[in-house]
Amino acid sequence: MTEKLFYQDSYVREFEASVLSCERDKERYKVVLDRTAFFPEGGGQSADTGVLICDSGSVRVLDVQEIQGVVVHYTDGAVPGGVRVKGELDFEERFSKMQQHTGEHIISGLVNRYFGYRNVGFHLGKEAVTMDYDGVLTQGDLRRVEWEANQAVAENLPVKVLYPDQEELGQITYRSKIEIEGQIRIVQIPGYDSCACCAPHVKETGSVGLIKITGAIHYKGGMRVSMLCGFRALEDYRQKEGNIQKISGLLSARQEDTAEAVERLLEEITGYKEKIKRLQLQYVQGCLETAKREQKETDAPLLLFEEELDPAAMRTFVNSAMTLTEGICGAFVGNDRQGYHYVLGTSGRDILDAGRRLNQAFSGKGGGKPPMIQGSLKGSREEIENFFKLSGQ
Repeated sequence: MTEKLFYQDSYVREFEASVLSCERDKERYKVVLDRTAFFPEGGGQSADTGVLICDSGSVRVLDVQEIQGVVVHYTDGAVPGGVRVKGELDFEERFSKMQQHTGEHIISGLVNRYFGYRNVGFHLGKEAVTMDYDGVLTQGDLRRVEWEANQAVAENLPVKVLYPDQEELGQITYRSKIEIEGQIRIVQIPGYDSCACCAPHVKETGSVGLIKITGAIHYKGGMRVSMLCGFRALEDYRQKEGNIQKISGLLSARQEDTAEAVERLLEEITGYKEKIKRLQLQYVQGCLETAKREQKETDAPLLLFEEELDPAAMRTFVNSAMTLTEGICGAFVGNDRQGYHYVLGTSGRDILDAGRRLNQAFSGKGGGKPPMIQGSLKGSREEIENFFKLSGQ
């Protein structure tokens, strides 16, 4: 059994230990120490990282796992067995995880108290922090919980760790996501939460810093809530502040007015899109009138080539053109360099056969049902026009 220093003091940054064993494990090494401050992955929290230093050099601790009471350090190099090493944690990462985890306890305790929902899933990675609850929370519910969670931070309450015996345990009300065998470790935040937990935590709630719920979605009949605490919440705020400053400048609007400015911009864009549709339809009608005057053969192909034309206008052209000729009608949008999207139709020919042969000739793909098909191809306008002329389509 490895002596677990992270349970004695969650703020230990450095420690000394003896190497009990070191074995190669594919591209890594498995190092076992007699004592460690590196927390192994568990309880939804990823493992600590850092370095092990000895006289012959240092190795990075990439991952830590607990196997039957033995804490195994996965490193990028070997450490001689029997030597003394100095362990140094990436304490900035560890402290951030402690902020997130204690913040999660506060949030989950409040959710359980007010709504009776259980935390049935928890993930604490290097960036994302999510909690899964077995019930639905409204935006109002989340705001209430978030506000009171930050009140817990402001009160700077002690975060207590208990190791009760079976008799004491029977007198304690606590949350637990799983059935636990053996000694149960209880983390308590007076007035807010009592929960079985194996992870290290900050010593006072004030060390959690800002608690911010950043999102919530419906998930498996309940809710998946995203959260950030402390320096992660500050970094998230800075990023969003930078975005809103940039948007504010682009829209020439005060930061507090950017939402209204975006709504006005969307209304303008919608209006422009409708205008463009009307103009495209007018243009297509003009093309059809010209084709009607110039059409000399009743089965000649009637083709339109444009660099830009929306799908509705393409279909309108082909639909109307089919009344002017029994040959192939087509709208091709694109250019010779990048290729064309097409819509084809006919009232007097086999459109599926025509499309199949067109795609074979120009490495195209597409499909549909008579009398109209669509797709894309590579080729020049001249080559496409010659294909229809020479093929008798």
